[in-house]
Amino acid sequence: MKKWSISVPQKELVSKLMLGCGVSSLTAAALASKGYSSPEHVIDSLNTDSLSSPFLIKDMQEAADTINSAIDEGLRICIYGDYDCDGVMATAILYSYLTETGADVTCYIPERSEGYGLNKNAIDKLSDDGVNLIVTVDNGISAISEAEYIYASGMKLVVTDHHQQGDALPRAEAVVDPHRRDCFSPFKFSCGAVIALKLVAALDGGDYTMALEQFGDLAAIATVADIVSLTGENRFIVSYGMELIDNSDRPALIALKEISGLAGKHCDTHSIGFGLAPRINAAGRFGSPKKALELLLCDDSERAAELATELDRLNTERKQAENSIVADIYSMIGDDPSLVRGRVVFICGRNWHHGVIGIVASRIMEQLGKPCFIASEEDGEIRGSARSFGEFSIFGALTAAADTLEKFGGHPGAGGFTIKQGQTEDFRRLIEQYAAENFPVMPPAELHADAPITPTELNVQNIGGLSVLEPFGTGNEKPLFYMENVTVTAIVPLSGGIHSKLKIKFGYTSADALFFRKSPQELTVKEGDVCDMIVTLGTNEYKGNVSVSIYVSGIRLHGFEQSRYFNALSSFEAFTRGEKLPDNYYPWMLPSREIFTKLYKGIPENGIPMDTLYLRLADRKLNYCCFCVAAEALRQLGLVNISSADQIISKLNVSQKAQLDSAPILVRLRKILDELSAKVRGGEK
Repeated sequence: MKKWSISVPQKELVSKLMLGCGVSSLTAAALASKGYSSPEHVIDSLNTDSLSSPFLIKDMQEAADTINSAIDEGLRICIYGDYDCDGVMATAILYSYLTETGADVTCYIPERSEGYGLNKNAIDKLSDDGVNLIVTVDNGISAISEAEYIYASGMKLVVTDHHQQGDALPRAEAVVDPHRRDCFSPFKFSCGAVIALKLVAALDGGDYTMALEQFGDLAAIATVADIVSLTGENRFIVSYGMELIDNSDRPALIALKEISGLAGKHCDTHSIGFGLAPRINAAGRFGSPKKALELLLCDDSERAAELATELDRLNTERKQAENSIVADIYSMIGDDPSLVRGRVVFICGRNWHHGVIGIVASRIMEQLGKPCFIASEEDGEIRGSARSFGEFSIFGALTAAADTLEKFGGHPGAGGFTIKQGQTEDFRRLIEQYAAENFPVMPPAELHADAPITPTELNVQNIGGLSVLEPFGTGNEKPLFYMENVTVTAIVPLSGGIHSKLKIKFGYTSADALFFRKSPQELTVKEGDVCDMIVTLGTNEYKGNVSVSIYVSGIRLHGFEQSRYFNALSSFEAFTRGEKLPDNYYPWMLPSREIFTKLYKGIPENGIPMDTLYLRLADRKLNYCCFCVAAEALRQLGLVNISSADQIISKLNVSQKAQLDSAPILVRLRKILDELSAKVRGGEK
């Protein structure tokens, strides 16, 4: 369960934005919640209708001059890219343009096994191939020693990148990166492919017309895939590019849309992020990024279809590997629940595919609501990826555990690391220690609503106005709204019970609300309950009729005391870790026989999620910590199973009675209570 937070924007600011921007009340409320303080602020961030001059980026003129001179002199140029979607797109953009100019150009994208960025073996190959100038795209800003090696090999270098600068810049004819400390370009958050597009415009004298028409589609896909901020110039790129994708005659995109089930449909950021980009990325993860590049450069429709089919197969392989690792992790948690009762989650396996470890870490983090470190040992090397949310810094935790690591890198939300042999448990201890020192109580994952919504605001015109905020993505997330005091009048299973449709009454308004990937059995509410919901809103047109669409992101009983719940959960996990709690907590944690009976009888034949069971017991005297202690005792005694994947508690077939008092968790709790009682008696004497 996630912690809810609800913003209540100031009415004066909402009115100001409505009038100044000409938007609906819901749109204005969402803008106010996201921190926009004036119509001018909105226009600057969201209504960008062009790209700033490429020459405003430091060294862009020098890069263009160097490359144009190389073209004129007939020198051999190599575009050196990266194996992810952004790097492949950037390579395709610059390689295509230079090919069209008649340049002597080749390209090189390292395999994932070579590692990220420039490497000396690749440099040697390029030197042997007669390359005179290497131009990096989506990498190079940190290649200090590799740059020196390039010059020692008799070649020159131009760097184009979008990652953060380190302590020094690499030796090069030009280093084009908006994050250079001496670069004062107005927009800093472009992906590598957009920097490549800007370089193309610079090579063409600074005019974007040709660059956007030919490569705006590829730059848009890369922008979404690289999860950069969808504000400022990136909104223009993505909006422009989506129109090109919708009307594309590029064989690669026609084939990719067909294989992704997107043919004939409008392309939005969701279809890019979950349809097109994963198939491009799959080439670098499970095959060779050269396959993706070949597809993007392909002019033949039949060959493009073959390559798209191959990328789709690799993407299926990626999903299977991902699901297999997740299943392994949940099996490990099932055998040892302590793995997920720390402040952070660290799980290390063997021979897991490193190409999907980061994706797995994100999935486990989302499911468990905790910062997640996932590693795998293969051929004596232990490599991993980590993901986090909120204020917990992955980079801070890795820095605290630096003595146990061969290497690491990242930022607050994500990172990668390699653990020294024999240091796995020390690594676990140090990241847990970092969490304990910085977060005595770990912040839970949050579901944030931008604004409350009233029944009168739930109309087609108001909700339709939200479309002006598109495209949605990082930095401009789709607005979420809070609906309070909603009565559930019926619950209907969809797709064989995979999804749920809730018929609701909100004030005097009756409507349907869809809850995807949540079966009726898993819902924490039932028919007749009064609940609160956090939802996204949209409109749907069918046979000329436009109606409101409500999509549930979170639901719970009205009046639910979340602070009480999260405090109790934190106390339970601290107890299982052996940490000391305030003395007055322990008596409230001990379940009575009546609680055991009520809990056990409340479990239906096909099982029920733990949180759903707790809420349906509807006993205000039962705190969640006591509930968890009772459930854990039943699990330890073999009376119930609690699945690690979805926390569903179900009864097990047993042939003999179990002695409740023998459950280890109860033995330990009673021992503490006896010691406290003895201390009190001793004090009285």
